[in-house]
Amino acid sequence: MAAFNLFDHEEKVLEDGLNLTLRLEAESAPKDLRDGVSSLVNAYRKSTREQRRLVRVSDRLQEQLSAVNQELQRRREEAENALLRLKEAQDSLIQAEKLASLGSLVAGVAHEINTPVGIALASASHLADSTQDTRRLFEDGVIKKSDFRDYIATATDATALILANCERAAQLINGFKQVAVDQTSSERRRFALKGYIQEVLLSLSPKLRQMQIEVELDCPSDLELDGFPGALSQVLTNFVMNSIIHGFEDRRGGQITIAAKKLEDDIVEIKYSDDGNGMTSDIKNRIFDPFFTTKRGSGGNGLGLHIVFNIVTGSLKGQIAVESELGQGTSFTLLFPRVAPRDSDWA
Repeated sequence: MAAFNLFDHEEKVLEDGLNLTLRLEAESAPKDLRDGVSSLVNAYRKSTREQRRLVRVSDRLQEQLSAVNQELQRRREEAENALLRLKEAQDSLIQAEKLASLGSLVAGVAHEINTPVGIALASASHLADSTQDTRRLFEDGVIKKSDFRDYIATATDATALILANCERAAQLINGFKQVAVDQTSSERRRFALKGYIQEVLLSLSPKLRQMQIEVELDCPSDLELDGFPGALSQVLTNFVMNSIIHGFEDRRGGQITIAAKKLEDDIVEIKYSDDGNGMTSDIKNRIFDPFFTTKRGSGGNGLGLHIVFNIVTGSLKGQIAVESELGQGTSFTLLFPRVAPRDSDWA
């Protein structure tokens, strides 16, 4: 509106200038004066015309800028929505990865429990048969001292086997319950590191035995942590599964070493190593990237070691480093506080 008011004023000034030119001609004013006024009027006319053109250009640019801003806003909203969907998808995949680890734990413990439960069941069945035979001899009145002695020996052996294997099954179940709770929650507690690592390895023992992989654990029995055991369980499980899937691919037999110790300033170091296939420097530099996997066509989602990195740097408030050469195995080194900071939360 201001521009139109300005142009109205300019039109009035231009009209006055033209009238002045006509009046000077009518009054036979000096030629130099007439020419000067005419030049000023023409220059003013050109300036006015140029200003109008610039205003029109400015209006077009404003319209284009407004359209560009609207498009940028639309693209920004699309990018934000896409990022939100990507985060939701990543969270779903991470949760699926955790549940997959828990499924592996369930399968391993079920396999381990099967043996003591089977022995206990067979012993109980044998004891029941022996008891029935002894009762029949007693009811028929033909039982002998030797029969009773044999029965007592059978009952003693059978009950010993039943008790020992039931206790073994109970230990496995208790260990499974604790590890399972840890893997699906962010509960903080104090725990002995060596015993906890042994529980995690027990859940993975069927896969390790199947691949004929031996595990050597070097950890002080009195090293106690105050933190989030579920986070550590997830890290170790992913390390072992990574070794099985990648490190010992297309081969049987291998060695995994887990060495833990307390350093100065109450820092814990855990070094996980395998003598597997190793990796190239290009792969090593990308293993912690989300969705990077060399097993894309074989069910890999590329989140295992990304989860490990997030847990170590987030929940454990620590650092992780990897060393590997093709054909020379792989080694991961974790450094984290023995007592987790109070604001830690495993997510």
